[in-house]
Amino acid sequence: MIGSEYVVSDVMTRTVVALAAGATFKDIVRTIETQRISALPVLDKRNRVIGVVSEGDLLRKEEFRNSASDRGPRARPPAGLGKAQAVTASDLMTSPAVTVRPEATLAQAARVMARRGVKRLPVVDGDGVLKGIVSRSDLLRVFLRSDRDIAEEVRGEVVAGRFPDRIESVDVDVHEGVVTLTGRVRDSSLIPLAVRLVRSVEGVVDVRCALTGPRHRPALEPDLAQDGNEGGDGARFA
Repeated sequence: MIGSEYVVSDVMTRTVVALAAGATFKDIVRTIETQRISALPVLDKRNRVIGVVSEGDLLRKEEFRNSASDRGPRARPPAGLGKAQAVTASDLMTSPAVTVRPEATLAQAARVMARRGVKRLPVVDGDGVLKGIVSRSDLLRVFLRSDRDIAEEVRGEVVAGRFPDRIESVDVDVHEGVVTLTGRVRDSSLIPLAVRLVRSVEGVVDVRCALTGPRHRPALEPDLAQDGNEGGDGARFA
């Protein structure tokens, strides 16, 4: 992998607003409103994450405000009714929480968010203790890397490290995160690998590859080759 690969601990927010399990409904609403945060981790007394309360969890109370209560003894309660009746964080929260480790790569964190449909992930250590929180916007921060930084990494880590030719044989141009590779290389089989490695550099938006293989010497015409191999004072071709 490329040496500068970012991990969650590089971009996470370390000061986290969290809830105690006994936090009341109105306290949670006030915190979400004042902090402008859509979801809050819930902690036990040892600062371990035991769940997450989101705006969606709180909205259950409004959703079921006018629901009929006399559904009959055999009627199955609708999904979400339990949270609609909850008054503390421990009853409101979604548990277990979807979390991520500090050493996870940004790609791994992004996959967890996409698969579980969440916008923020509490970051926990091996004991489940809260260390930070990472959001979608945090993961996008790597795309703010300057074109110069990206170009230097591509030249140093990919071009110089993978191609036996001189560095000058491959030109690297970066504009708005889009990397363009041009030039000629001795081993064309390395081109797909180079493209994959460049694409894995943090902050790269896309890769445009115009690399070509070595020039091939044109084969001699059969009659010229025959003439050159005959006796006489004519020149011989190796």
